[in-house]
Amino acid sequence: MGEQDIIVYGADWCGDCRRAKAWLREHSVPFTDVDVEHDDAARDRAVELADGRKNIPVVVLSDAVVPGGAVLVEPTNVQLAELIGPR
Repeated sequence: MGEQDIIVYGADWCGDCRRAKAWLREHSVPFTDVDVEHDDAARDRAVELADGRKNIPVVVLSDAVVPGGAVLVEPTNVQLAELIGPR
């Protein structure tokens, strides 16, 4: 699994974003961090992926992580662990 297999759309000021990224780092899970605060196209993409919701983080998991891929909006640590599992 590489950095492109998990993409986290979020912002530095977002507590849920910091928590989700901390969980990924603590479990040595590589991911790509996309800042929606300073990138309008990324913000639009996150809203699109979240079916119009403007909540962050939006965590995108590729087929390499979950068969068929998945999009998680404001996932809890439990949800991350269930789909990604500790490494």
